[in-house]
Amino acid sequence: MQAWRVHRNGEPGEVMKLEEADLPVPAEGQVLLKVRAANVNFPDALLCRGQYQVRPPLPFTPGVEVCGETEDGRRVLATPALPRGGFAEYVVADEAALLPAPDALDDAEAAALHIGYQTGWFGLHRRARLQPGETLLVHAAAGGVGSAAVQLGKAAGATVIGVVGGAAKAATARELGCDLVIDRHSEDIVASVKEATGGRGADVVYDPVGGDAYAKSVKCIAFEGRVLVVGFASGTIPAPGLNHALVKNYSIVGLHWGLYNTHDPAAVRACHDELAALAAQGIVKPLVSERVPMAGAAEAVQCVADGTSTGRIVVLPPGGTR
Repeated sequence: MQAWRVHRNGEPGEVMKLEEADLPVPAEGQVLLKVRAANVNFPDALLCRGQYQVRPPLPFTPGVEVCGETEDGRRVLATPALPRGGFAEYVVADEAALLPAPDALDDAEAAALHIGYQTGWFGLHRRARLQPGETLLVHAAAGGVGSAAVQLGKAAGATVIGVVGGAAKAATARELGCDLVIDRHSEDIVASVKEATGGRGADVVYDPVGGDAYAKSVKCIAFEGRVLVVGFASGTIPAPGLNHALVKNYSIVGLHWGLYNTHDPAAVRACHDELAALAAQGIVKPLVSERVPMAGAAEAVQCVADGTSTGRIVVLPPGGTR
């Protein structure tokens, strides 16, 4: 089969190589899947760089989520077992963790539903306790993780303010349903949020960026607001001033979604059922901006690494049916 492999750490476009590889062999409790679509995530770039919290042995295949087909014909969502990730024609995955792919979504959309939307749902509902009528501020609102948070925030009855970089991404954020879009290249985030909320600030901040995004967020957070730390796409991990959190009465809340797979897998399945129901109603629909052939995977991961992508880029291996 064909598979992308990384033999040394570095930028995805430089270190990912498309090679011939042996079919993976499932261990006990695992199943073999034919990959129908593999979604590109920012962690794939971090894996290539050797900067992710999980560091698989070299060589490895990136690709942390797929829509695949079991040998008995079921269409499922899975997180492949590293070091043999999803940018390949076949993967193995733990059978107990397989989730049915929603009928309302095609393969590319389904591949993009799992990690980003689960992260959004657990972050907004389990960690930040977002309530109807509250104001949600989403950084990188036109990106893969941010676009999911925007849709889930609107579904929860929140007023959603999206922060983006550039006019094209601003247009995408508006199409996603943001009530207000702030272009960080040309507008003052803090002043805009305070003006939009009558000086109160945002009740919940969804921050997959870190760095300057975090610094500005705590300047426009509401009384008893919650800053949800999801990731650090900027490359800069903030050092929170806890005295500031104390005097302004806000919470700094972390989210590592993968821990739910270990500590509460039943909650992951319940979340998937809710997401599938929202997809069936057309309330959430992953924004797939590009569907690229297998040969384009390295370029796609580099695009996500560089922050130039909008929504999701999905890799379609040869023989994909939808």
